[in-house]
Amino acid sequence: MESQLNDTVKRVRVGAERRVLHDLDARRRQLERMRTMLHEREDVFLQALADDLGKSAFEAYSTEIGFTINEIDHTLDHLEKWAAPTKVSVPIHLRPGSARVVPEPLGTVLIIAPWNYPLQLVLAPLVAALAAGNTAIIKPSEVAPATAAALARTIPEYLGPDAVGVVTGGVPETTTLLEQPWDHIFYTGNGTVGRIVMRAAAEHLTPVTLELGGKSPAVVTDAAELRSAARRIVWGKFTNAGQTCVAPDYVLVDEVVAGRLLTELSAAITEFYGDDPRESGDYGRIINPRHFDRLVGLLDGTATVAHGGTHIAAERYIAPTVLTDVDPASAVMQDEIFGPILPVLTYAALDEAIDFVTARPKPLAFYPFTDDRHEADRLLDAVSSGGATVNHTLLHLAVPELPFGGVGASGMGAYHGRHGFDLFSHRKPVLRRASKPDPSIAYPPYGGLTAKLLRKLL
Repeated sequence: MESQLNDTVKRVRVGAERRVLHDLDARRRQLERMRTMLHEREDVFLQALADDLGKSAFEAYSTEIGFTINEIDHTLDHLEKWAAPTKVSVPIHLRPGSARVVPEPLGTVLIIAPWNYPLQLVLAPLVAALAAGNTAIIKPSEVAPATAAALARTIPEYLGPDAVGVVTGGVPETTTLLEQPWDHIFYTGNGTVGRIVMRAAAEHLTPVTLELGGKSPAVVTDAAELRSAARRIVWGKFTNAGQTCVAPDYVLVDEVVAGRLLTELSAAITEFYGDDPRESGDYGRIINPRHFDRLVGLLDGTATVAHGGTHIAAERYIAPTVLTDVDPASAVMQDEIFGPILPVLTYAALDEAIDFVTARPKPLAFYPFTDDRHEADRLLDAVSSGGATVNHTLLHLAVPELPFGGVGASGMGAYHGRHGFDLFSHRKPVLRRASKPDPSIAYPPYGGLTAKLLRKLL
């Protein structure tokens, strides 16, 4: 297995050395082939995502397949512009001459993907890497085995073997990959593994992008429209059964409107998933028994279950659950939940809510709900987060030209659209000068009038 892994890595390294994606047309062909793969193998991927996560066909298409196709199309539409050299001005004492910033590929990159969106979070970074002219090794998550197997089967059918290689397996294979030198490592997952990735990358001075997570808060003020706020929070929280890095992890609501918001949250859950979400075709399942047990353990506390709370181990099913009377020191408020459990806490004054959020590590996403523009601006100014959506959840990810990434403990580096192209590019500065003129004043000895003139110019 290790020899096969090394052969795969060697093949794409040789591809980078031979500059197989140096030409823009070659990059376009790979992106177009990826789009064709997603169309022609849609049923394969839909089945794999259903097997791994219980995703409905609509959710799997919209959040994984369709999302990636949109990223490909946007990239193809703008690739020529992104790849064009950019002229910059030349100071007077360096004229005559011209200066440009030239994007060039980094080389061969490693993309390590998570299990929660096991198709999109492999392929969306790959779109950016290929667009920038890199070859790539992708490592799908072994925790989503059906999707990993589908990628391993289909990618060699569509993408060039010297452009993209797939390595499957678990911790041993990932460890072997991390021991090797790369031109960039792109990791999506949790902070614990992110630290391992950074330590390994440091051995080779490899640049790293970390897309991590954290406890992304929603703050609902008394100026919010409560029905739409509840519907949008429920949608963002319980999509993919809460297994979304930018899902609202908890809600802080003004105590004046807390009761009404809880009523609307329950109504939205029932509207979306019915009286028994277990029977809903639009509600997913927990990825595996280990994560199921972890989540059920978070329910064994002092909080009050205001909605849901039921769970069936054999089906990896946990109902959409809302908790109240939550102790901020309890386990459910310590680490990212990453499941269908939504704690709701109250505050008396907006400063109290701001202090609560800012006393904790910087989140990947922040969701203020208010129809008071000044209030929204105040919240956005006070809370540092990877990204934010006002009066909705998740949607900032869907804007191709908004960078997606974290800050502080929620990650480093950003991609999507132009930001992904730049992430996987070296922006090389190039100054061009003619052989003549070549005035002697520019060279030693520097004395007298020459020194005075040069001091004025420089």
